Amino acid sequence: MIFRKAITEDIENIAAIYAGVCACDAQRLTQVGWRRNIYPTKLTAETALARDDLFVAEQDGEIVGTAIINQAQVDVYAGARWSVDAAADGVMVLHTLAISPNAFGRGYGKALVAFYEQYALENGCRHLRMDTNRTNARARAMYKNLGYTEIGIVPCKFNGIDGIELVLLEKEL
Repeated sequence: MIFRKAITEDIENIAAIYAGVCACDAQRLTQVGWRRNIYPTKLTAETALARDDLFVAEQDGEIVGTAIINQAQVDVYAGARWSVDAAADGVMVLHTLAISPNAFGRGYGKALVAFYEQYALENGCRHLRMDTNRTNARARAMYKNLGYTEIGIVPCKFNGIDGIELVLLEKEL
């Protein structure tokens, strides 16, 4: 598996992954909590590409997953009870982890998280933070198995979607 920064030619594939996950959610095959044409969208990927923090996971020449990795902590993180009061420049954040529905259950999500952790270390960040929707049982179980701790649930409007209960997670490397 290859992990790399996304390029312009990847945007359509990333947008298709987002749409596929949203479609699975609409059919109740998953419970990510994303909404098609609201979040995430092609614009989400284009904006991350412009910031240079959009990554893809590629297997046999096919993009099977994507994530945004940066040090931008979302606004609801400000009031959270993190176990470590880490300096902002020592924190790396994982956003919008998405695996193609055609590749569910093959370990690509875990592999992308492992890449995120290595990337954080390579960039001097020992404190990892992320969030997921309370309803996303699959992701919550995976993160727990990977050593992440849930530190709270914050009700909010998130990325244009009302009624989200955002689970905040952390891990120290």
